[in-house]
Amino acid sequence: MMALFVSAFVTLFVVLDPPGCVPIFSSLTGGSSAGHRRTMAIRSVAIATAVLVAFALGGQAFLAALGISLSAFKIAGGIMVFLIAIDMVFEKRTERRENRAEEVKSAAAAAAKPLEAEDISVFPMAIPMLAGPGSLAAIMLLAARTRNLEEALVVMAALVAVMVITLLSLLAAGPLMRLMGVKFEGALTRLLGVVLAALAAQFVVDGIRQSFNIG
Repeated sequence: MMALFVSAFVTLFVVLDPPGCVPIFSSLTGGSSAGHRRTMAIRSVAIATAVLVAFALGGQAFLAALGISLSAFKIAGGIMVFLIAIDMVFEKRTERRENRAEEVKSAAAAAAKPLEAEDISVFPMAIPMLAGPGSLAAIMLLAARTRNLEEALVVMAALVAVMVITLLSLLAAGPLMRLMGVKFEGALTRLLGVVLAALAAQFVVDGIRQSFNIG
């Protein structure tokens, strides 16, 4: 059970990337009051958690309704997560997040609205920055690997732990930005990308084994 928790925790932590969300959240909420930033941080994490839990619980039934096997989803999801890992290693993912943040800020400026009036808790923070394609695929893959209720609860516990860390990171965005620095954040993102690539490869291997009844 501990091995399952660690595996699920590392996978979700790398995909959700709480440290990588900190500068984006700080940029999007610049100029907002401390209370408003706190409210948006809590709301974005709560919405993302609800979406991820829904996909973890109902993902397999949804796949079955579409006639998609779990092994096929593992292979496809593993490839998707692997592409995310490549983006992380070469910092493409961070670049896209920053561009998306700038687009939201530009839209608010074009509408002549103060940034505080623009609630970014649902979009883009909750969806797709937290509950995006990568994290949805990851949580469905992890749920598909569970064999009983106890293992499913372990995966849910790992998800909750990662989301708590994400919430704390967003709440402490200002001090964390000063502490981390740009260079440290870039190095951490690359390291986590390598780990995620290995986990994605394992998903693909598991899917191939199930498809051809190997091992």
